[in-house]
Amino acid sequence: MSRHLPNVVEPSDPDSFTTVDPRIIPVAEGMRRPNTPAAWSVLIADSDRAEAQSLALGLRRHGHTVDVVQTGAAALQAYGSADLVILDLELPDMDGLEVCRKIRSACAVPIIAVTARSSELDCVLGLQAGADHYLPKPYGFRELVARTEAVMRRARPKPPAPRAISRGPLRIDAARREVSLEGRRIEVTPKEFDLLYLLASNPDAIVPRHQLIQQVWGNSWSRRTVDTHVSSLRGKLGAGDWIITIRGVGFRLGRA
Repeated sequence: MSRHLPNVVEPSDPDSFTTVDPRIIPVAEGMRRPNTPAAWSVLIADSDRAEAQSLALGLRRHGHTVDVVQTGAAALQAYGSADLVILDLELPDMDGLEVCRKIRSACAVPIIAVTARSSELDCVLGLQAGADHYLPKPYGFRELVARTEAVMRRARPKPPAPRAISRGPLRIDAARREVSLEGRRIEVTPKEFDLLYLLASNPDAIVPRHQLIQQVWGNSWSRRTVDTHVSSLRGKLGAGDWIITIRGVGFRLGRA
């Protein structure tokens, strides 16, 4: 059965199936992901070294870390450190479906199966073996990137629910965005809540003024913004040194 290279195309003809020097793989606008926390560790299992390296180079240009193996046995040794597996089902030493089944039985890492087998039955067998997506060859590089994005969005764990923080009689409920003191609700503005929650999240640490500004206000602030909000919060919280100023540095949460 003939092999197909990924559809790496010249920028001037994005719909054609043309193999080109991988150094000029086009990166779609808005899809480049250099040095981002969302970058992944990708394992490519493909017996065709040139095809795999071309694909790996394109993914690296999107900011991802990529390892390439040529056999099913090597894939079964390497998948443990991967966030995503791109698995060619036509491997020289093992049935790719069996490799897929073994990986899936061991963990929930997302798997994209790629193969020249494009019948409906082949697709069904790939999905039943544990693949999250089945991509027939030839395919476009941009399509592959879009498919990986979709698979990883579904696989990405949901962020933990905001927690409530209690410091003595002071309670800050992030889910409800409410502040209460000795069981009595304190009315605060959204920015006052964010400021107090940030301090309460670091109860034994001094939070520098610049960090407060960056995390609470971003670029929308004036010189007296922090002091004004701190003063307002102190008035609302009443007696007790709930917010302590560390001159020349920042603020920390105090105690009643």
